[in-house]
Amino acid sequence: MSVKPWIPQLTEDGSFTFFSEEFGEAFHSRYGARREAFVKFARATDLVERSQRGCVCLLDVCYGLGYNTAAALETIWTANPHCRVEVYGLELDETIPRAAIAPPLIESWSPEVQSILRAIALEHCYTTPQLSATLLIGDARQTIQVLSAKRFQADAVFFDPFSPRRCPQLWTVEFFAQVTRCLKADGKLATYSRSAAVRSALLEAGLQVGTIPLGDARLPHEWSQGTVAAFDGRSLPPLSPMEQEHLQTRAAIPYRDPFLSDSAEAIQQRHHQEQQHSQWESTSSWRRRWGIE
Repeated sequence: MSVKPWIPQLTEDGSFTFFSEEFGEAFHSRYGARREAFVKFARATDLVERSQRGCVCLLDVCYGLGYNTAAALETIWTANPHCRVEVYGLELDETIPRAAIAPPLIESWSPEVQSILRAIALEHCYTTPQLSATLLIGDARQTIQVLSAKRFQADAVFFDPFSPRRCPQLWTVEFFAQVTRCLKADGKLATYSRSAAVRSALLEAGLQVGTIPLGDARLPHEWSQGTVAAFDGRSLPPLSPMEQEHLQTRAAIPYRDPFLSDSAEAIQQRHHQEQQHSQWESTSSWRRRWGIE
């Protein structure tokens, strides 16, 4: 299969990302693609601590360029070089990981991880005594059911689709319910999204939610770097009062896809209709009360 002409875009930490014309969004934050993978995914799911158990299982939803898996491997093997890792990646478009193994994109990672990323991109698998990696190509709403049927259980889930407004089909209550079935009892799910609709969907799928706190650099409209979720919320950074109130606004009405087969347009329309008939506080009112631009 020929590789699409994905054009690398430089981010502020010196690493590269792609821009999707189909979804109208970049794959990573402009503040740093590599940094985002470490802070919002590897660190948020406690991989240093989990590596000490000797074996870590990962689920990378929307594998994309492979950065979240790469950051996870770097983190785990720095903390415990003998830790065994099992990882499943879900990806719709196999041209993306293939394009991401070309210089300069792949040069952010250690030589060992570069070799792994190449194998995953080209062969969709990589197996050694220390690592079992599999990339499942197709609609994640279907491939997640393959893992659920296998009773795969992840210590950490990296949840990294395009934004809910661009790709609502992967942010629904029903899809999160499928993902939740693949999460260990003490596992954690991390996503860059701080959306109230996403957090409500996670809650409805049976998880508790916390925030990924901001670092030192922040803009006036920012209040979180994302969301972390688990069955037991006691280990999660708590939501601020502002974030808790956000969950009582119309913005918190979750996306739904009852049969895991609707188009993005149908899901958006259903969501809009639910919001129109809701008696909850408007999001604009909540924003004014908290002085959010």
